[in-house]
Amino acid sequence: MDADITAIQVILVFLVTFIAAIDQFNFLESLYQPIVMGPIIGAIMGDVQTGLIVGGTYQLMTIGNMPVGGAQPPNPVIGGIMATVLAISLGLEPNAAVAAAIPFSLLGQYAVTTIFTIMSPVMAYADKAAHEADPKKIAWINYGAMGFLGLVFGIIVTLFFVGGATFGSTVVNAIPAWLMSGLSAAGGMMRFVGFAILLKVMISGEMWGFYFMGFALANLLASIPQLSGSALLLLALIGFAFAYWDYQNQTAVKSAAAAGGFGGGDEDGI
Repeated sequence: MDADITAIQVILVFLVTFIAAIDQFNFLESLYQPIVMGPIIGAIMGDVQTGLIVGGTYQLMTIGNMPVGGAQPPNPVIGGIMATVLAISLGLEPNAAVAAAIPFSLLGQYAVTTIFTIMSPVMAYADKAAHEADPKKIAWINYGAMGFLGLVFGIIVTLFFVGGATFGSTVVNAIPAWLMSGLSAAGGMMRFVGFAILLKVMISGEMWGFYFMGFALANLLASIPQLSGSALLLLALIGFAFAYWDYQNQTAVKSAAAAGGFGGGDEDGI
């Protein structure tokens, strides 16, 4: 174990990863999101600010990633936690840390796929328990799967956390400056890739006007020194105002249509 890592830190990192892994597929409280895990891991390692920056950066990259059926994207739990660990323990710039954590997120992706494959035959046992009206067996299957998932993730992250600083220092020192610059640039681009994926899924033709308006407002606010610090909050409020206005209009249209459909005919009842 690295001399700078304490047993308490190792235990806390394991427990946080254990809970985050279960939350991703069971609790669904968004505790596993990188923007949440980043500052938590940063607090454990004594650098909340770096954890928040790395977590936010990683969140932007994964914002458009979503599992579709059995297809799993690179895992945000292991990737987000390891990005924070690498940034703090090795002193990496946030964008470079995010790029360097991609292999770990792919390892998490393979781990999830393997766990799902292992659990597939267990579903027959669950069907049998349901046929026998035995909810206790079904509950234990769920609890066992949750514990197994958390344990695998916890072990993976803890092993790399314990040996990461020493091993990582050797690797980082061996990386030439041009490659490190490339990693930093790649990490910076990934946040835009995440937004592009999200837009591809969500965007519709009638929303393009709002998109360009938001882009223009973002540039305007960012160019004004007095407003640049609160630009994100201002844009969020403007977006909420338009969304609320649209909601009111849609509600009024639906109410009018309903009223016309149930008694809005002429005096002859036509």
